[in-house]
Amino acid sequence: MGACLGSFFNVLIDRIPRHQSIVKPGSHCTNCGKPIPFSQNIPIISYIVLKGRCKACGAKIHWHHLVVEIITPVLFIALYLVYGLSFSFFKFAIMTGFLIPIFFIDAFYKIIPLVISIPMVIIGLLMGLIQSEFNFYSFAMVFLLPVVILFVFLYLLALLWLKLFHREGLGGGDVILIPAVGAFFGVIHIPWVILLACILGLLYFLIFVRKPNQGFAFGNIVALAAVVWTLIGDKFLQSIGWFNL
Repeated sequence: MGACLGSFFNVLIDRIPRHQSIVKPGSHCTNCGKPIPFSQNIPIISYIVLKGRCKACGAKIHWHHLVVEIITPVLFIALYLVYGLSFSFFKFAIMTGFLIPIFFIDAFYKIIPLVISIPMVIIGLLMGLIQSEFNFYSFAMVFLLPVVILFVFLYLLALLWLKLFHREGLGGGDVILIPAVGAFFGVIHIPWVILLACILGLLYFLIFVRKPNQGFAFGNIVALAAVVWTLIGDKFLQSIGWFNL
């Protein structure tokens, strides 16, 4: 199931940035346009058998198709090993399902499509409402209010940066993505996710960018930090005695 979802995520990654329908046409080679039959569209296996090339025209199929089809089930299995078959497993599996295409779209095109991030906010808040057992006060304090405050803060920060430095410091997609991640984590965990994203972003800048005036995609780093935190967050907080305070 994870590999099949990964195949669907590849459709999102390829078509959404190009403003194409994710429904029609069916799977086809982007080079020659010929439809890909089911026998050549089996997740993971078809890519390996075809050696990453279209059988009709021989054009190379980008490596991310195989990577996405592998990491999607791997991450789902990892989440299951951490949370078991629980509400948290389903909640973070859904979040991961949003973050995988966001990661690759932002890495390749430096955009975070609203068609993915806005539904992520809505579904994240809905999951928070369910987790709060429909206690609206608890839901508002743990999920809704932090998301709203985070959005307003990031939006004002982006405007201030643009006014002071006359260039974009925080992309509009990031302003929505970070609160969307917060909708799934809640008030306790989201500061740690942001801190982890900042550390990873700094490391990426120091290792790969190194130029003070050169921008880089941050949404994929936020996505990576969120997924990493789902796997290690609880154990880390327990190790520092956070839950005992």
